[in-house]
Amino acid sequence: MPTRARRPPMANGDTAVAPQFDDAEQQRTASNLGIWIFLATEILFFGVLFAAYAITRVRFPEAFAAGSRLTNLPLAGTNTAVLLTSSLTMALGVHAARHGARRALVGWLGLTVALGCAFLAIKAVEYRFDYLEHLVPSLDFRYAGPQADQVELFFYLYFFITGVHALHVLIGIGCIATIAVMASRNVFSPAYFTPVDVTGLYWHLVDVIWLFVFPILYLISRS
Repeated sequence: MPTRARRPPMANGDTAVAPQFDDAEQQRTASNLGIWIFLATEILFFGVLFAAYAITRVRFPEAFAAGSRLTNLPLAGTNTAVLLTSSLTMALGVHAARHGARRALVGWLGLTVALGCAFLAIKAVEYRFDYLEHLVPSLDFRYAGPQADQVELFFYLYFFITGVHALHVLIGIGCIATIAVMASRNVFSPAYFTPVDVTGLYWHLVDVIWLFVFPILYLISRS
């Protein structure tokens, strides 16, 4: 049987079409479908974590309220502003890619990476304060108030949820940095910027997830 000739990806202004696709439109459709399926699985994953937190909080409302008041609201608020800003810079990067503005694309992606690194650095400082305050379960947890075991359970969930989210931020930073290097080599064009677009969707999801993490862990019990 005749086989379809393998077509190498093109760059430098042309539409890069991988050999398994018939044309650029088919490739773009497949990429969009793939990223949305992946994002759906991520939503389900974090949905399970949020459900576990909600169920446990309903069972131990006083202890979880006490634990929430021990979290570092100023640092978490700063990180919220950092991530929201990074969503803006990522969106501007996608806009630059769509219009073939290579230098602007590289600049916006670089700024997004920097903001992501700032988020992780602030989170590391927050974790250090948690350690100094003896709020790390199993390692160094001390709480003199009532329901100490339930307050410790809050911090188990707190560290797990924020830790998994931070891991997703780290993965996003790596993806965006890779895309920035590709952009600096003039791989993308107005006809082909799908990797920038799908990476931006992932980064926006990471930011949206934080918009759920922030209120349930830091804000709800402070009213």
